[in-house]
Amino acid sequence: MSLDYDRTGAIKAFDETKAGVKGLVDAGISKIPPFFVQPPDHSDGSTARHQIPVIDLGDAESDSARRKEVVGEVKRASETMGFFQVVNHGIPAAVLDEMLAGVRTFNEAAAEVKREYYTRDWAKKVMFNSNFDLYRAPAANWRDTIFCVMAPEPPRPEELPLACREITFHYANHTKKLGIFLFELLSEALGLNRDHLNKMDCAKGLAVVGHYYPPCPEPHLTLGISKHSDPAFLTILLQDQMGGLQVLHQNQWVDVPPLPGALIVNIGDLLQLISNDRLKSVEHRVLANKSNVPRISVASLFTTRFYPSVKLYGPIKELLSNERPMYKEVSARDYATYYNMKGLDGQSALDYFKI
Repeated sequence: MSLDYDRTGAIKAFDETKAGVKGLVDAGISKIPPFFVQPPDHSDGSTARHQIPVIDLGDAESDSARRKEVVGEVKRASETMGFFQVVNHGIPAAVLDEMLAGVRTFNEAAAEVKREYYTRDWAKKVMFNSNFDLYRAPAANWRDTIFCVMAPEPPRPEELPLACREITFHYANHTKKLGIFLFELLSEALGLNRDHLNKMDCAKGLAVVGHYYPPCPEPHLTLGISKHSDPAFLTILLQDQMGGLQVLHQNQWVDVPPLPGALIVNIGDLLQLISNDRLKSVEHRVLANKSNVPRISVASLFTTRFYPSVKLYGPIKELLSNERPMYKEVSARDYATYYNMKGLDGQSALDYFKI
């Protein structure tokens, strides 16, 4: 990068196009703008020979013996890897496919259609932009995002783009139901009553976040999403069949291979906090897209940050016994505010709230 490069000006000019990374690709660029270039240590592509657990949820609601097995599997995965994939989760394959298609259709609409939704105003329930932390992050990521707050107070249908309007409401209903069930399993995995986490409102708030990763002309220089953990209780992720998601485990990057029909589940920061570090919110990243077609993913984030609440979350008293609490109490909104202010800088926001 030359000494006379105006990084702030370049970022502002990019943002003001309201066309996102897709706009750069459509313009036919052959080199990425310098503010997308990641520090070398963040671009290390080494991966480990570990596997993300795959958990079959079939019969876990109706068969008590099977449920006990599934709780054990969820407990092991959540205490170690922080990630697992679920199959037989109850969401039809057609719904998954339609959700991915809706995100792609919106992102590939005419620029003037997308500009209508482009904003950095967190008060809006529907936002489209590129890099929520564009002005704060050490380097920008090669992706565009549409962010929809779907619970507890969903937007009016007309607030969502037509391309993904109906399916986003439909998909959110499905993931909300799955999230409630997963919180039951996680409660049992922690040795609590089945409804403990749901009574804490862990499943009350939901955002559906569609990521679009266009082909990148220099994928070795940047990332789709920098290393981070999620500022939520839980994330359910739908990814297409392209791959690129990696989880940090034992200081090595582990690929999360696409599995047809599966959904990825990962523990969020707030669940690690209230479990007093028993469940692990693990850092992960997405590599820049080196293919010639876009990569699509949809994250369903369970967090109560999107509605007025003064409810404080700290380590659950039933889990402490002889342990000391590891974290201060914090509201979901204040946690997310700190997370967003900090941006994806490679450091965990959890550290700030440790006692």
